[in-house]
Amino acid sequence: MDILTIVGLVVAFGGIIGGMLEEGGHIGSLLNTAAFIIVFGGTIGAVLIQMPMDAFKRALSRSKWAFMPPKIPMQETIEKIVGWSNIARKEGLLRLEDHIQQEPDPFASKALQLLVDGKEPEEIRHILEMDLGIREETDMQAMGFYDGLGGYAPTIGIIGAVLGLIHVMGNLADPSKLGGGIAAAFVATIYGLVLANVFALPMGNKIKSVIKKQTRLGELIIEGVIAIAHGENPRNIESRLQGFIIK
Repeated sequence: MDILTIVGLVVAFGGIIGGMLEEGGHIGSLLNTAAFIIVFGGTIGAVLIQMPMDAFKRALSRSKWAFMPPKIPMQETIEKIVGWSNIARKEGLLRLEDHIQQEPDPFASKALQLLVDGKEPEEIRHILEMDLGIREETDMQAMGFYDGLGGYAPTIGIIGAVLGLIHVMGNLADPSKLGGGIAAAFVATIYGLVLANVFALPMGNKIKSVIKKQTRLGELIIEGVIAIAHGENPRNIESRLQGFIIK
């Protein structure tokens, strides 16, 4: 569980609602079914128009990362690679074949397979970097869902406000309804801004940070496997890979 996401949501909503109450407002003034339907329905619909189905499904599957990001085992992977290096130096690359099926990370498993197959270091690098780049590009494309929510929500909120004001203008003959109608109209704008700036953009950026960390882990694996292919000393490999860990 990422405690900062929870704390951030509590602080954001606490600040917004607390400030409104401090000014004499009340929570009931923020509840408007029509504005909710316009903003949330319109925003999600607009995002769906721009996205392919596979990217949309990927975005939904990654949404949990904002609250429960996957573990990025940088130090554990370094230790694992150093272990592989020791085995390769003492017993040969073929001995690493036993570790391929045991490796839970598909990317690391593929790297090991290429190493055991005797591929040239530059060929290994080319294959793995291409795979890593495609994975990162695919994940970032899925993040267009959150960027789209953050981009469209404020505009759809303004549309909701304008629609509300049109309704208000139709009741000019009854001044008693103007104040409440105008206030309700601007609720849509609030919904749009909150959806974009409290949910969509922060969550999208949190998930993007996880994707970047996963990419860094992949780069670490590539450098480690290439170093093993070159027959480098395990101590040197460990020292080099430690540079991937940001402290």
